[in-house]
Amino acid sequence: MDTQNCFHCGLNIIKKEEIIFDSKPFCCNGCKTVYEIFSENGLTSYYDFEKMPGATPQAVNGKYDFLNNEKIVAKLLDFEEENTTIISLHIPHIHCSSCIWILENLHKLKKEISISQVNFPEKKVRIIFNSQVISLKEIVLMLCSIGYEPYISLDNYENVKAKIDRSLTYKIGVAFFCFGNIMLLSFPEYFEVEEFWLDQYKDFFRWLIFALSLPSFLYSASGYYVSAYKSIRAKMFNIDIPIALGIIVMFVRSAVDIIFGYGQGFFDSLTALVFFMLLGKIFQQKTYNFLSFERDFKSYFPIAVTQINVEKEEISIPVYDVKKGDRLLIRNQELIPVDGILISENCQIDYSFVTGEAIPIHKKSGDKIFAGGKQLGKVIEMEVLNSVSKSYLTQLWSNAVFQKKVDQKHKTITDAISRYFTPALLLIAFASFGYWIFIDTTIAFNSFTAVLIVACPCALALTAPFTMGNILRIMGNQKLYLKNAVVIEQLEKVNTIVFDKTGTITTNKKSDIAFKGNGFSTEELCALKNILRGSNHPLSRRLYEFLPNLENIKVESFEEITGKGIQGSCNNLYLKIGSSSFVNASEKDSHNLTSVHISINGNYAGKYIFDNQYRDGLEKLFKSLSSNYQLKILSGDNEGEREFLEKLLPKNTELIFNQKPEGKLEFIKNLQEKGQNVMMVGDGLNDAGALAQSNVGISVSENVNVFSPACDGILDASQFTKIHSFMKLSEKAISTVKMSFTLSLLYNIVGLSFAVSGKLSPLVAAIIMPLSTVTIISFVTLASNYFAKKILPKKHEV
Repeated sequence: MDTQNCFHCGLNIIKKEEIIFDSKPFCCNGCKTVYEIFSENGLTSYYDFEKMPGATPQAVNGKYDFLNNEKIVAKLLDFEEENTTIISLHIPHIHCSSCIWILENLHKLKKEISISQVNFPEKKVRIIFNSQVISLKEIVLMLCSIGYEPYISLDNYENVKAKIDRSLTYKIGVAFFCFGNIMLLSFPEYFEVEEFWLDQYKDFFRWLIFALSLPSFLYSASGYYVSAYKSIRAKMFNIDIPIALGIIVMFVRSAVDIIFGYGQGFFDSLTALVFFMLLGKIFQQKTYNFLSFERDFKSYFPIAVTQINVEKEEISIPVYDVKKGDRLLIRNQELIPVDGILISENCQIDYSFVTGEAIPIHKKSGDKIFAGGKQLGKVIEMEVLNSVSKSYLTQLWSNAVFQKKVDQKHKTITDAISRYFTPALLLIAFASFGYWIFIDTTIAFNSFTAVLIVACPCALALTAPFTMGNILRIMGNQKLYLKNAVVIEQLEKVNTIVFDKTGTITTNKKSDIAFKGNGFSTEELCALKNILRGSNHPLSRRLYEFLPNLENIKVESFEEITGKGIQGSCNNLYLKIGSSSFVNASEKDSHNLTSVHISINGNYAGKYIFDNQYRDGLEKLFKSLSSNYQLKILSGDNEGEREFLEKLLPKNTELIFNQKPEGKLEFIKNLQEKGQNVMMVGDGLNDAGALAQSNVGISVSENVNVFSPACDGILDASQFTKIHSFMKLSEKAISTVKMSFTLSLLYNIVGLSFAVSGKLSPLVAAIIMPLSTVTIISFVTLASNYFAKKILPKKHEV
């Protein structure tokens, strides 16, 4: 009976059941309807990425009625505020580039969906939509209608750990059982012992070996056939094609040997090949999982949050020590690290880190506030509903809105090699077979199979991710947390480093503070302390801690003007705290040492003068950096400390003062226009624009929960003097990648030369293949650990 494939899903169609639409064959009305939907919305490019990529949509009558229950939906959602709702859905059918493309273009099917992002390894799509005009149930039904039915179960909102996929472990177990038994049964054939009973039952043992090879061939190796089939169907070449071809050729040839009595075949080599290749695959998978685990759970953000304990004391604790029931104090511009209930009267929250929309949302006492928001205005208190998600801040940080466009050189090299590797490998294998077939049939088949197996680009593909992954882990252990591996490449290219002054090269933890003015009454001092309580600026925090302990009283109004100061009302007093120009101080006070000026009810009251304490080792750090980089200090303060800094820092260090936040951004932009590759090191408060503009932005954290998604790395202030060491380590990381590329290529050249000459058996090739992966990973790990130990000799606890 004539059959052909469905244009949408690829299933075979019996001629009489065929549905023709738009001159294309479909197996059912469901596939035809999906094609119509895509066609009407200009999404037919879906079929350009891969032929027949879709799945037949399933009937879902009443299946998702439970999504009408608001309580269930609320537990499924990641975020819900006014017109913005975020949901992460697990979609098992995601399998190729077409899937990614269509799922990231859902806004063309439903205009109420603003953004959809696919996490391909986890088969998840994160959808941001307007819940006022479209429900979650409608989105789920729409996904079902185009063949991407999400998997939603009780696990999704009861936070039950997902089941572990053990299929690879089972396949290795079966492969090992078959391999071990076939090797034992093959021993008499190896030694060619002439013994009556062995000769009598030789055929029986050969057919037993054949039967034992079937589970390994059909089940254990099935993943390679499926992958190769999908690759061929998509008219692309991946490494599983030659592997699958090699396994099939060995099986067919061995079966022919047994059927026609030529010998026992190569079933021992075949089952060994499958076992060792699966062993290599599970090793690779375990290593990836290890790096992922290190990334998610060991490299914590070195930031803190203020907790109010039972004695009403304000203490700074690591953000990951926050637990349910804790009471937190959130200052102006601080990130809300967890979901919680607002205790304070009201507040304004900016959720732009989550949604990309910078419109503040008003909240009142008792309202739920979501993690990821940024508090605006006077200080607030909240009660924690659940502990910090160890991946949530990383998810915010990786938001596409804040990604910088950079060239991923090593990824491009890997992609290019992988693209041409398989066609070249098939060509070499067939050429080798064609040469040897006229000389020796056995050598021809051995050479053909060995070529297909021994040359594997896996090692090439693993060099960059494993090197960068290990360096990320090492830097994380040294309290420099980088956004992703691309930042390491960018660090290696930097030639100019720009430092902020206050809170970056100065420390918040120690400084002498002196007051010059008329003095304050107790009421005025109390108002000053309570207004300062809401600010995150390093000088505000230092002054707040310097002032005596006073009663916490209500602040009627609070406003922090970036680059200028704070103004607010408290205790029936109106205070302005900040620069001399902001509070209208006299001219003679405007060019002095670092100081904070104060006016009360419009009358100038005096100033607090800070004797800045610079970080230990600053002079040595700048001296070592000056030999390789152009150094610049960019400060919003006055020039009072220019003379001191000129003596402290190398002569070629450029000092620029009186810079507003927008001025800092323009300064960075001008450097880049002159061809400079700039790294900005700041405290993340007044530097957000400059951090975003720079090629690499590093935020220095000193017990402050100020999180800027614009930065590429967060450095614990205690590790500030290691900046040059981190720069050197990034250079060594790139060198390690280049060395491992060279090692991989040499391995493939040597392995292929032996395979083509017929001196390499398929069994040895099968053992060497995973060993090459182990070798590359070992080399990368040892090299990066060696460089890290050499460059970062002192180990600090995370």
